[in-house]
Amino acid sequence: MSDIQNAAGGVPTTGHVWDDDLGDLTNQPPKWWMLGLTASTIWVCVYWLMYPSVPLATAGTHWGGIGLPGTGKWSAIQELESEVSMVEGFRQKYEDKIKTMTPAQILADADLSEYVTRSGKVLFGDNCAACHGTNGVGAVGRGTDGLMAPILNDDDWLFGGQVASIQESIMGGRQAMMPAHKDTLSAADIDSLANSVASGDPAGNPLFAEKGCTACHGADGKGMQAMGSANLTDKIWRFDGSVDGIKQTIANGVNAGEGARVAVMPSFKSAGKLSDSDMKKLAVYVYKFGGGQPDAAPAAEAAPAAEAAAPAAAQ
Repeated sequence: MSDIQNAAGGVPTTGHVWDDDLGDLTNQPPKWWMLGLTASTIWVCVYWLMYPSVPLATAGTHWGGIGLPGTGKWSAIQELESEVSMVEGFRQKYEDKIKTMTPAQILADADLSEYVTRSGKVLFGDNCAACHGTNGVGAVGRGTDGLMAPILNDDDWLFGGQVASIQESIMGGRQAMMPAHKDTLSAADIDSLANSVASGDPAGNPLFAEKGCTACHGADGKGMQAMGSANLTDKIWRFDGSVDGIKQTIANGVNAGEGARVAVMPSFKSAGKLSDSDMKKLAVYVYKFGGGQPDAAPAAEAAPAAEAAAPAAAQ
């Protein structure tokens, strides 16, 4: 059958003929195609020899199945390590400076502050965003009737928004406590206090001082950062700010046991997950959200101002 000739061109066929005169011809491929196939075959062999091709469990990837690396001595791990080493070399000059500086000093260095902002974004995403939300917008927690974690990009801070205070919060954690008053206050007292707090004027209610609320929240109800007690006059709420929500907080307290609101910031230093430099970076990154508070004027600078005001007051 292979000797059958094609009537139109005299080219031998494979012997497969259909519909009386349709057959598979045995024309040779074009020379350019054969040259390309040959070159590709040579290239595959060279590539296979130069680069690891056969994986072995004990020695990475090798060729020939005999435990020898490719003649090019290349590996993906080596390339990765080289690139990581290059990046770490670039970062090292900044990291060395951060180790010896305070967050406030880092903020004052424009170049270093920019570096910390960029690297702090990754740290925040990995360690903080799960609770505080992307860019510190806060996160509503299921069953908490309010924020699971505070908003970090406003200017309301329970423990202070200076960069050093933020660093302290990250390193040591925060866990303020408000006692439950359900057994010490009557339902009428709780209702009266809740309405005063909801209106933003807790100090206007005599019960606020009589029942000892001023001991933590201050005589004016604006809170004390040293204790982490809330400002009750600004209508910024960590938990439910309705009258019923405030009544629940007064009755059951915060971090005071069963039924209480829960507000705990873990200590990253105790957890051992972050280095001191990482925690400095996070403090600067959070501060630069826009709600950070400036440091108070040093006593040495404030004293001359006070002395200058004294004569004027005496006149």
